[in-house]
Amino acid sequence: MPKYLSYGSYTLEGVRGLLGEGGSSRRSHFKEIIGKLGGNVEAFYYAFGGEDVYAIVDLPDNVSSAAISLALGAGGGFRASTIVLLTPEEIDQATKKVASVGYRPPGQS
Repeated sequence: MPKYLSYGSYTLEGVRGLLGEGGSSRRSHFKEIIGKLGGNVEAFYYAFGGEDVYAIVDLPDNVSSAAISLALGAGGGFRASTIVLLTPEEIDQATKKVASVGYRPPGQS
């Protein structure tokens, strides 16, 4: 199952909600919505600095990941971003395909 790093920041409205519900409640809700799409939350952390939340999740496909991101954005309390994570074995497969890509850098013939 594909793995994703999801991260983001609360809006002012979202921070107010977090203050009322607490962090554990929001984590439980996040696990619930990931589970509804057949996924699993591997890790969920709050942070301070650039982003407020980081999570590693398994989801069936990119469409499911996009659906979660859209739902979070449409709610207005959170701005989410997602990175697709690749295993070392997937990178091994990619390295074997590099020669067939045929990329030519600018200015080279």
